[in-house]
Amino acid sequence: MNAEFIDALRQIEKEKDIPFETLIRTLEMALGKAYKKHYNIPGDVIVHVDASSSSKSAIKVFAEKTVVTAVENEHAEILLSVARAKYNAAAQLDDLIKVEATPESWGRIAAQTARQVMMQDFRETERERVFEEYNTRIGEVDTGIVQRREGNNVYINIGKLEALLPAQEQVPGEPYKFNDRIKVYLLEVRRTGRGPSVVVSRSHPSLIRRLFELEVPEIADQTVLIKSVAREAGARSKIAVYAEDEKIDPVGACVGHRGGRVQAVVNELYDEKIDIIRWSPNVSLFVAESLSPAKVSSVTVNEEKKSCYVLVPDNQLSLAIGKSGQNVRLAARLTGWRIDIRSESQAARAAFQKAEEEFNAEREQVGGVEGGELAAVAAAPEGEVAGAEHTETEEDSDFVAYDEDVTITADMLRDDE
Repeated sequence: MNAEFIDALRQIEKEKDIPFETLIRTLEMALGKAYKKHYNIPGDVIVHVDASSSSKSAIKVFAEKTVVTAVENEHAEILLSVARAKYNAAAQLDDLIKVEATPESWGRIAAQTARQVMMQDFRETERERVFEEYNTRIGEVDTGIVQRREGNNVYINIGKLEALLPAQEQVPGEPYKFNDRIKVYLLEVRRTGRGPSVVVSRSHPSLIRRLFELEVPEIADQTVLIKSVAREAGARSKIAVYAEDEKIDPVGACVGHRGGRVQAVVNELYDEKIDIIRWSPNVSLFVAESLSPAKVSSVTVNEEKKSCYVLVPDNQLSLAIGKSGQNVRLAARLTGWRIDIRSESQAARAAFQKAEEEFNAEREQVGGVEGGELAAVAAAPEGEVAGAEHTETEEDSDFVAYDEDVTITADMLRDDE
């Protein structure tokens, strides 16, 4: 094998980033296929290439030949007598004998066939390597340059191939102009007939997480943890952060000096608003923080229904709910709890209405008892009340029975002289 050919393989190794050993194996397979096709050999063909040698003997071909009594194709068949004399004394007809069959010259057609097979194998090897490389990077962020639009799809150059940014993974309002440099989230790698295809996203919630990992060293080394992320792409996002070390302020670490760190993320997302929330194992505190920037009066937790009843001042209700319910919706996603928000005046009215209903119910119940007693009195015989007995006492004897015919005068009320 001449030095120029070896140099060419070394050049391919650098350009395509394919190991030299892989290129040699590909060359062996290509030569084997070319030899088998050119000489019409049905059996297996094995080629050995010695890259360290520059002589013609650097390439050796071993072919399986069928033992026959009369040879018609010398490249595929061998006489029984020759097989027994040179290779296997116990050889029988139709046995396959492995013999060296290195040709003196490959010929132009065989060389072209080997070249085509090599190029095809090189392409397949490169495609498989690129697929494996990006498949292991799913979930990471890469920087790309916008190349073109085709319909609603945007194609972005991320180095070794063009990634697809489909319409459903785009953010409304982002321009994606030609030559714009943007960061994308690697979502999926697909095998296609034209090689691997990478699908990227700009709307995935984990894009926020990865961007903060790039900007905040404390998150990259896991001193500060991102517990959860809630996002409405293009409008607003909330992230919950936590630090086990009490001396570290997780919110301050994410904000950075004069807001530099969070501002870098906001700029990358075309001014999308980002709320950084302090995570807490206490559900009440966490839910109250998640509704930031609104101030919360109290939080009542229902563990069974996994819901929270939140009370806010009247002037904070619209801020807690947000535009079209955006703030409370993101807070519910961030915490994983159902959130029911009421203002203090709404809660007071509800409490008053409940008390009034309870009072009315009690009054109706009392009224029902009194009505039953009156009915019992009306049904009793004259002069006695059913279920009641009266025994005259000395105190009773001091009273005078009331008579409608008696007229009380002033003389009756005068003291005895």
